[in-house]
Amino acid sequence: MVHDLYVLMITAGIVSLLFKLMKQPVVLGYIVAGVLVGPYAFGDTWVDGENVEAWGNIGVLFVLFCIGLEFRIKNLIRSGKVAAIGALVIIGGMMLLGYSVGQWVGMDMINSLFLAGMLCMSSTTIVMKAIDEAGLSKERFVKGATSILVIEDVVAVVLMVMLSSIAISHRFEGAELLGKVGVLAATLVVWFVFGILVIPTLLRKVKKYLNDETLIILALGLCLGMVLTAEEAGFSSALGAFVMGSILAETVESHRIEHLMSPLKNVFAAIFFVSVGMMINPSNLVDYWDSILVVSLVIICGMIFFGTLGCWLGGETMKDAMLTSFSFVQIGEFSFIIAGLGTSLNVTEPVLYPIIVASSVVTTFLTPYIMKAAVPCYTFLYNHAPARLRKKMDEREEMVNKQAAASLEAGADSKEGAVAEKVCKAVKYTIITKYLVKLFIKNISENDKKHEEQ
Repeated sequence: MVHDLYVLMITAGIVSLLFKLMKQPVVLGYIVAGVLVGPYAFGDTWVDGENVEAWGNIGVLFVLFCIGLEFRIKNLIRSGKVAAIGALVIIGGMMLLGYSVGQWVGMDMINSLFLAGMLCMSSTTIVMKAIDEAGLSKERFVKGATSILVIEDVVAVVLMVMLSSIAISHRFEGAELLGKVGVLAATLVVWFVFGILVIPTLLRKVKKYLNDETLIILALGLCLGMVLTAEEAGFSSALGAFVMGSILAETVESHRIEHLMSPLKNVFAAIFFVSVGMMINPSNLVDYWDSILVVSLVIICGMIFFGTLGCWLGGETMKDAMLTSFSFVQIGEFSFIIAGLGTSLNVTEPVLYPIIVASSVVTTFLTPYIMKAAVPCYTFLYNHAPARLRKKMDEREEMVNKQAAASLEAGADSKEGAVAEKVCKAVKYTIITKYLVKLFIKNISENDKKHEEQ
């Protein structure tokens, strides 16, 4: 395993350095490094594929944990309309488009549905990494984009249940799907309520004992604990990592944890992208180039159209809507999971998996360049739009700017904090929770007194 990690790190380091010198996105360098050390480029692999896959899976968890640390629940509330409408339009539109493409090329219903599921989810990991590398992480559109990605990840869990049910029984089990949605919603509520009540209190009480080493170990322990809890509940491990990151984001130590996690996130993110590159068989790019080209074009054009439409209908400005949609032009980890699900159930064509993986890499390669085209495309659209549409774009821009200014002046954050505090108190002072929290705090206080006496 040490040998595998050495080969991955030294290859990724050299190739990414070359890409930096060529002023290219470092993510692309990681993928190229994966192709070089993979089993296809030179006829033999330099590393153990299973070990790399395990490292890559851990990388996804840590990346999503860090994304959760940067996310605030109040941001999801604030961008609720954009997130809900944007995610609905993107997922619904891309599934319809994917299913239509499957039917057009002669696939049966099951294969077409799985293809639709693979094409409707953008990669949270890739999107956030691309936004960060482009220097856009502080831009206004990022909060809405992150909220849409969160909803997509939750929907992906439900979608996998639905596809499994259809694949096994060849019919849609509405009751099973509804039950799964209910369980997911109830589980998330319990996680967040328990986490926000207990974990911030715990960290406040033990703050004086938390040096950097202890804090990062505790944070990783909580992250992995939530991952295991999510898996036991039948949900995605990635969802568990993100949820714990979101809970810790509401604590006083959130920025400190985020700073400590940054090097670890970068290392494991690199391993994840290298593992993606290792799945690329260059010969498949030749054998199925036409299918890969069609799927890649469907992903890019579909995400741009439905993403822009959804964000515009959700209330964003046209510029922010286009920045969001142009960053969504790829598929990633959930698409691989759905493709693997279809393969394991023996309900999809064997050729579908390599086409999806290759299309993911192609669109990931193109994402940084497509993102750079967002503003020029917006400028072109604005300059050539009909007067009526241009007027609406100006009105929306003015309205959003006024809302942002009004929020700052009125102290919107404090108001949302007050609402959140009232909700927290309403839950806290139910009979059961009230005494549990008091007992917990009492035990912590007694431990503090004993420690001081000693």
